Amino acid sequence: MSDRIAVIGAGQMGNGIVHVSAVAGHDVVMIDISQGALDKAKATIEKNLDRQVKKGALDEAAKADAMARIATSTSLDAVADAQFVIEAATENVDLKHKLFGEIDRLAPEGAILATNTSSISITEIAGRVKRPEAVIGMHFMNPVPVMQLVEVIRGLATSQETMDRTLALAKGVGKTPVEVNDYPGFVANRILLPMINEAVYCVMEGVGTPEAIDQVMKLGMNHPMGPLTLADFIGLDTCLAILEVMHKGLGDPKYRPCPLLRKYVAQGWLGRKAGRGFYSY
Repeated sequence: MSDRIAVIGAGQMGNGIVHVSAVAGHDVVMIDISQGALDKAKATIEKNLDRQVKKGALDEAAKADAMARIATSTSLDAVADAQFVIEAATENVDLKHKLFGEIDRLAPEGAILATNTSSISITEIAGRVKRPEAVIGMHFMNPVPVMQLVEVIRGLATSQETMDRTLALAKGVGKTPVEVNDYPGFVANRILLPMINEAVYCVMEGVGTPEAIDQVMKLGMNHPMGPLTLADFIGLDTCLAILEVMHKGLGDPKYRPCPLLRKYVAQGWLGRKAGRGFYSY
């Protein structure tokens, strides 16, 4: 029998995790405080499954089976019968700590408590619960149905059993897990975000336009997407939050967020989701 999974958060990461879990044969409950967000997420999943059917990656029966495996709830009580809980809420330290206190209280004994955080300390989250050995980081990449990587992050107290079960789950949903240790930004964002930040400095200092900077990185470094297009895709607020976690956690001025990035976020120019970032959408 495959693990029953609860995913907390119906945003772009949450609905992607629900999508790949349901396709892999897991019963999944998607939890969000907003019923509107849940409805929108289900519509997005259906649209993305249709795309896979059109490409021949799935047939109509597999699509129908996957949709039938997805339940939704506006209450955290829905984690009560999940063997695997994956938190994919907003990248906010206080929110994650509060959620994990609740998940710890409600999830059954033996459940794994995973977080899809892209930078927040797994050890710190685990320090807030009564079963730190069951807490692990499971950092999926966006868009989840397409991207192969899952960074699996071991906290100081994470047990080997938790690690083994998480690696098996990641492989089971068709991903390639890579084990990393718990330092601010892990591997992906520790390398990616300083590059994005430096690209923003290049805009601020007038070294080049966003188009020019992205073109240089695509044609010169063979990146499929320029750093500023990628920043808009991730969300400039998320980029800023990750840089702040690294700046505070590592104490090194090289992670200091560019003032222009702060300005864009303050103005609400958050990238693609807001219709405007370094580019207009």
